[in-house]
Amino acid sequence: MAVLTRWISRGVRSLLALGLVLVLVSCSAAAAGLNSFQSPDGRYAFLYPTGWTRVQVTEGPQVVFHDLINADETLSLVVSDVNETNDLQNLGSAVAVGEKLRRVVIAPEGSGREAELVEAREREDGGRTFYDLEYAVHLPDRDRHELATVVVDRGRLYTFAASTNELRWPKVQGLFHQVITSFTLRI
Repeated sequence: MAVLTRWISRGVRSLLALGLVLVLVSCSAAAAGLNSFQSPDGRYAFLYPTGWTRVQVTEGPQVVFHDLINADETLSLVVSDVNETNDLQNLGSAVAVGEKLRRVVIAPEGSGREAELVEAREREDGGRTFYDLEYAVHLPDRDRHELATVVVDRGRLYTFAASTNELRWPKVQGLFHQVITSFTLRI
């Protein structure tokens, strides 16, 4: 009987240890899916997917990353000057800013692109207002999906966007939402 009790006790401990290992591995695997990026001046930071690489560009976005496997999946940050006294609400509601971004940047007249603002939401983070925007974009040869977040700080409009083809959207939408909402202003 004593042997059986010890054997059961060891078995329970082994199962508990195995369970703990599985929990720790799954937690580290979830965290391993994203890397952090911080601007050299420490002003902003965000998460980007593991396996993506930074691309140096001379004009256009300040920061660009793309997936090494699915090269048409991109992440970009555009920083624009706005009036120093403006805040995001002065530029308009989430829908108004989303529509202007759609008309002026994503699908300007004559570009051959069409875009629909699917969703526009406002959220607060760190005492700042962010607008989270979702677009369905139609190009002549393919359809794309784009998420963006915009925020104004000290006379700068930050537009952080993630884009993929429509076929991959169902697989990456959760990841893209996590990436877009990770954008923070630090100072």
